[in-house]
Amino acid sequence: MAKGYWIVRVDIADPERYKAYTIANGKPLAAYGARCLVRAGPFESVEGSSRARNAVIEFPSYQAALDCYHSPEYQEVLKLRLPVSTADIVIIEGYEGQQPA
Repeated sequence: MAKGYWIVRVDIADPERYKAYTIANGKPLAAYGARCLVRAGPFESVEGSSRARNAVIEFPSYQAALDCYHSPEYQEVLKLRLPVSTADIVIIEGYEGQQPA
């Protein structure tokens, strides 16, 4: 079964209030088996537009990634982020096919 991922790009208007979101999101993310592969850190935008902060969060399956986002627990936590940030979030299924040689 292919893993699922959240690909997140976010601009933060109020870093202090955003911290409450990052603390609170741990519980629903853990409940769905999430693992942060990328969480902030330096980056170079080589094509297209970008936002100030990026994250890639891995889930055991695409369905788990969807279920976490739509869960009542995460939707409650999301209320902490929405007033203080602007985000682009894509939930995508991982690829398990042939890799470049």
